[in-house]
Amino acid sequence: MPKVDRNAKHQPLKEAGPGPVAMDADDGAGALPEKPKFAPLAPGKPGGADGKVEFRRVPVPQHRMTPLKTAWLELYKPITENLKLDMRMNLKTKKVEIKATPQTTSPDALQKAADFVHAYLLGFEIRDAIALLRLDDLYVECFEIKDVKTLRGEHLSRCIGRLAGKDGKTKFTIENATRTRIVLADTRIHILGSFQNIRVARDALCALILGSPASKVYTKLRSTCSRLNDS
Repeated sequence: MPKVDRNAKHQPLKEAGPGPVAMDADDGAGALPEKPKFAPLAPGKPGGADGKVEFRRVPVPQHRMTPLKTAWLELYKPITENLKLDMRMNLKTKKVEIKATPQTTSPDALQKAADFVHAYLLGFEIRDAIALLRLDDLYVECFEIKDVKTLRGEHLSRCIGRLAGKDGKTKFTIENATRTRIVLADTRIHILGSFQNIRVARDALCALILGSPASKVYTKLRSTCSRLNDS
């Protein structure tokens, strides 16, 4: 490797080669191409004129078939009249199928309708589940008792009783304090509400599952809810 003189270190670097390479800024070959222009998409057609029709399929559990038949019109009207979607029941696959139409204007209408039907099939009342169509920041969270603590036999039965309370008092108290809706389906728990409220309700339910007495949970719930209301 050649030696470098001490004075040469402070000199600017020079490009090696037969001669300097000149860059012509005015040369037309280096100009950028024009930006492409795309026609705007028509509302209700995410894929353009030749795009595929979007749809959702919501599976129906066997034990919810009869309630679905009873409340079909109450589910059908908001989806078809307000969201301008098509909805039908496929009896072979036992799924509710929801499809976008040319009259559909909202891009998230299809997902909202699927969440609405899914919430009803989980066990929520229609008057509670319909809030998913009107508000944007509502979610449904599901978990099982065994995700928090492994319980078997009578221990599991007592745990479900603690969550519900006498005549459902504990469940209603948590619902009213956190502005959520809770469904206890055997060992599964479903919570409908906003993100913050779901977290508060879930913490209260987990404390009950772990064995905390209801009075202690109420005290903690009261302080948490007052802090949420002040913020």
